[in-house]
Amino acid sequence: MLQPARYVLRVSVAALVFALASTADAASPVLDRLKQGGALVIAHRESSVPFSYLDAEKKPVGYAIDLCIKLADALRKNLGLRALPIQFKAVTPANRIATIEKHEADLECGSTTNNAERRQKVAFTVPHYITGARYMVRADSKLEELNQFEGRRLGSTKGTTPQKAVEQANRERMLRIIMLEAPDHARAVEMVEKGEADGFVMDDVLLYGLIAGRPDPSRLKVVGKLLTIEPLAIMLPKDDPALKELVDEEMKRLIRSREAHVLYEKWFEKPIPPQGTALNLPMNYLLRDFWKYPTDVVPF
Repeated sequence: MLQPARYVLRVSVAALVFALASTADAASPVLDRLKQGGALVIAHRESSVPFSYLDAEKKPVGYAIDLCIKLADALRKNLGLRALPIQFKAVTPANRIATIEKHEADLECGSTTNNAERRQKVAFTVPHYITGARYMVRADSKLEELNQFEGRRLGSTKGTTPQKAVEQANRERMLRIIMLEAPDHARAVEMVEKGEADGFVMDDVLLYGLIAGRPDPSRLKVVGKLLTIEPLAIMLPKDDPALKELVDEEMKRLIRSREAHVLYEKWFEKPIPPQGTALNLPMNYLLRDFWKYPTDVVPF
């Protein structure tokens, strides 16, 4: 398990004076703790490339991690703090929601889908990506669509929306797909490579990232039409509206100022660690259009 890493964010005297007039006075379990010198706890993933994963030195990196560092900086300014320590906590698709719900972390910076079922337990800020579920198969496979997996083995990661979508289609269309559950994305890819599964269903952007990180990316490919539409967003506690207000406003500022666009290009269009491979994924029209009027409200 990754040991917590700490970073210290510093602020100038001028910014500190400005921050004292901010909205930091609102009651908030998280903000109150931070004002008393506590650390902001950021939950991260270990293999959600390029959103939140471990580099060669086992340090959390990625698009969502960079966004969360900027959110932390905004919180520091609003609280009038000279420094804000950050503690990282590793989570999995299976325990990430419970970790936020139980206040074991303040922000989950990964690739979590914002949907109505999850909003009963946690809150989400403005989406930082919009994707959809497709399938990873071996390069020599002729499988392309869900119905072609009838009677075959399809891997999925425990606790994910693509898993639930396939399980529902399997019941409704009686496809007799044999569902294989993996504890994390890395294991699901391994199942496909070793022939233990005929495919792996997941958000296509994650599939491209996972393939790019393999020793031989040419052995795998992404196929099929979108099975779902997935707005991915940073997750935070549902019972802390003051924290959410600050996070929402900073996410909107990052998008309107195009700072978020710069981070997108860094992680989706340029070489990324650990192997220096570029995903070459320009921003899709779904996210581009959504960011014209950024909001935390999604129609799902």
